[in-house]
Amino acid sequence: MNSSMICPVCGDKASYFDVVDFNKSCTDPLCRDTGFSGMPIYYSRCSGCEFLFTPSIYSWNETQFLEAIYNSDYIKFDGDYLQKRPKENAALLENFFGEQMPVIRHLDYGGGNGNLSEILKSRGWNSVSYDPFPSAEINLQALGRFNLITAFEVFEHVPDVHHLMKNLSSLLLPDGAILIFTLLSDGNVNQNDRLNWWYAAPRNGHISLFSKKSLDHLSGTYGFKVHNLNANLHMLKHELAKETI
Repeated sequence: MNSSMICPVCGDKASYFDVVDFNKSCTDPLCRDTGFSGMPIYYSRCSGCEFLFTPSIYSWNETQFLEAIYNSDYIKFDGDYLQKRPKENAALLENFFGEQMPVIRHLDYGGGNGNLSEILKSRGWNSVSYDPFPSAEINLQALGRFNLITAFEVFEHVPDVHHLMKNLSSLLLPDGAILIFTLLSDGNVNQNDRLNWWYAAPRNGHISLFSKKSLDHLSGTYGFKVHNLNANLHMLKHELAKETI
């Protein structure tokens, strides 16, 4: 097994870091409820930006993702995505941007079932939901451009993070903002320790795990500055953008 590879974020050298069972999930990190699948999933880590990723799952096609992860059992591992999380995210957006709502055109990128946008629209927001997976029939550019894009629980699921950033960049107005929710690995993953972090969960589809360095590097490549609002929530804005929202 070749232990050396290239980091998908910064192009620096990456190597295998640790291995977990495929059934490791956020709610059952020790596989006590599901049992072990017997499928080893290796996480690699970049020596430069500290990005963590799963080389084997990165090579999967859409059918493999649908059969192994995003199948009828997925709700057992993430029951909040149907109702609880959209309601919480709607409350968060109203708290952050409620006063500016009349001038906001919002896109929920990776919006899944579209519940977040539906909640916001019922409260007067101009909101659109778009999910590229499974392959969307809607042409991305037909959506237009937005001054607020949210990507909640998206970055950790994507095998091509540069493609994700290109899409987000193409959809954002120059003075707009991207609000993302993904947990950073800083303080949770250490070079000489096992990968016991609960968020490293292949059964949840968590295949791209960012450190502050790797998120800064990826965002900076596309002209964005990252404002870390807390360990989970991050706002990306063009470095020279005027403050509008």
